[in-house]
Amino acid sequence: MDYQTPKPRKSMHARIVQELGMHIVSGRFKPEEKLPLEATLCEEYKVSRPVLREATRVLTAKGLVYSKPRVGTVVRPRNEWHLLDPDVLYWLVQTTPQSEFFNTLVGVRRILEPEIAALAATTATEDDIAAIEDAYQRMEAAQTREQMLQPDLDFHRAIAEATHNDLLAYMCNMLSLPLRESITVTNLRPNTQQLSLPRHKAILTAIKNRDALGARHASLVQLDDTRVALDTVMNELTPL
Repeated sequence: MDYQTPKPRKSMHARIVQELGMHIVSGRFKPEEKLPLEATLCEEYKVSRPVLREATRVLTAKGLVYSKPRVGTVVRPRNEWHLLDPDVLYWLVQTTPQSEFFNTLVGVRRILEPEIAALAATTATEDDIAAIEDAYQRMEAAQTREQMLQPDLDFHRAIAEATHNDLLAYMCNMLSLPLRESITVTNLRPNTQQLSLPRHKAILTAIKNRDALGARHASLVQLDDTRVALDTVMNELTPL
């Protein structure tokens, strides 16, 4: 996925959902602001009212808008948006400056991942540990940054699944898109494999040893390195 290029949509209905959704999430349409009149949007997109209304229903289901008789369609406050909805999360990634979005993501990861690693150290089965180790070994065997990406994602997903807590696993799965974007950026750091692998191995080792405290600490160390890597790459990408 290209961070700056929206996904192509096959249908006009889906295109309307995506474009209006991105306009809302980006702030072009602000909370409590009415969307353009139905007739105006139908004319703009060259669609019938039923097609537009179906698109509006999708945005309503995502918590982005509500409709009032004789008022129209109104943007909801940001704190009512369904931020873990895959489309809403994608629009956030697309419309938020990278540094701002990654700061938010790292904050969420620091709350979730150390505790998930600690829990996995106490709940993981032998099969779970084998899955985590397999992902690590594929990271280790990767010859390019691109080849490291999927095993890295699999490593974190396998740890979440090893908690045997469906809600935690679901939350981590919902965050897989921004995590992919974050890892894609951090992997641009020089010597990324040499710097990243020991920190991931420390998490794996602690989980294998059933060391919850060690797993929590190793995860925090890995996230601290993620912050350093993001800062390094973003500073290089930012024009003087």
